[in-house]
Amino acid sequence: MKIAMVGSGYVGLVSGACFADFGHDVVCIDKDQSKIDRLHAGIMPIYEPGLDALVETNVKSGRLTFTTNLAEGIKDAAAIFIAVGTPSRRGDGHADLTFVHAVAREVGEHLANESVIVTKSTVPVGTGDEVERIIRGTGSPHRFAVVSNPEFLREGAAIGDFKRPDRIVIGAEDEFGREVMREVYRPLFLNESPILFTSRRTSELIKYAANAFLATKITFINEMADLCEKVGANVQDVSRGIGMDNRIGSKFLHAGPGYGGSCFPKDTLALLKTAEDYDSPTRIVEAVVKVNDSRKRAMGRKVIDALGGPEAARGKKAALLGLTFKPNTDDMRDSPAIAVAQTLMDGGVAVSAYDPEGMEQARPLLPHVTMCDNAYEAIEDADVVVIVTEWDAFRALDLKRVKELANAPVLVDLRNVYNPDDMRAAGFEYVSVGRS
Repeated sequence: MKIAMVGSGYVGLVSGACFADFGHDVVCIDKDQSKIDRLHAGIMPIYEPGLDALVETNVKSGRLTFTTNLAEGIKDAAAIFIAVGTPSRRGDGHADLTFVHAVAREVGEHLANESVIVTKSTVPVGTGDEVERIIRGTGSPHRFAVVSNPEFLREGAAIGDFKRPDRIVIGAEDEFGREVMREVYRPLFLNESPILFTSRRTSELIKYAANAFLATKITFINEMADLCEKVGANVQDVSRGIGMDNRIGSKFLHAGPGYGGSCFPKDTLALLKTAEDYDSPTRIVEAVVKVNDSRKRAMGRKVIDALGGPEAARGKKAALLGLTFKPNTDDMRDSPAIAVAQTLMDGGVAVSAYDPEGMEQARPLLPHVTMCDNAYEAIEDADVVVIVTEWDAFRALDLKRVKELANAPVLVDLRNVYNPDDMRAAGFEYVSVGRS
């Protein structure tokens, strides 16, 4: 089966490469000529473990190609996926559907055979209806169906998530759409991956509801961490204790500096706006967004407290280890590190930093932070070392070397990577999250 993937960003490139690895013929389409040129040269536009090898294998096999020509790319495609960005719209937080609508219009104008148009991008309820209206408005004579098929990929583990999914959600309004999508995902039948067929609008809402729920779990355990610090409890034990309940589950119950990334911040906002439009307020999600926004700067103030308070912190230096919103990605979107660094600089603290993969993306976002070539360079002459992102490279720091390089043996661990007793035994003033 030929599949066209319009958009070669994170979702489109990972999905396209995985579909090709299943045996489909896939064309990834993008208007950015430089991105397509880099892909032809084997240079990935994003960092995702294993993606470069997966792309190389399928390019060599002839199953994966890249182009900027949409008309040529969608020709003879049985399924055309829309995988373009839907960022938060400036001013009101709604998902910006400019790119989705533009692709729908262009697909309609160049549709040369019957096909299923699949919205892979995260879009508000009712977007599929509008995509169908736009395509019909182009006067295309070919039969088509518009289907919703949201992605549930975790950055840093996307390939595994795609090939071994918890579920595949498909929102279709007719049997033609369902039939083609069964064929698209037939290779996963061997893994017995559950496929849930729903209406199109239900499918669109499932994605937002899932992300909002996960964001709620993260925010809940972060508030429990604050309470643990006040009452002398251990948030990691609290997390384990409640996570062992099958009704709750252990995932997304790790206390830290708040959620970030490309999904949770924009999707919770988009869900709020949809709820407002339909006069059905989602007050829990409202609280989640508010608490998470305030938490990131609160973590900056936690570091300032470790420096002795606002007055004592002025003129001192903090070393931030990790800048991306999570490990195994180069994604800086809404990373807690941005707010932590800004809070420190607002308080007169100089900031140096290192991240294994996110330096290039971080520099324009944090122009006044001194970017370093490695962790130990960032730590040199620092008055406090701060672990912001739990990269594996920071899990076994040479603590003796850290003490020799830093001005003071103070470490603030916003990801609870280290054991408090071990750090105290090593001579550190150690501050973590939700642990006394």
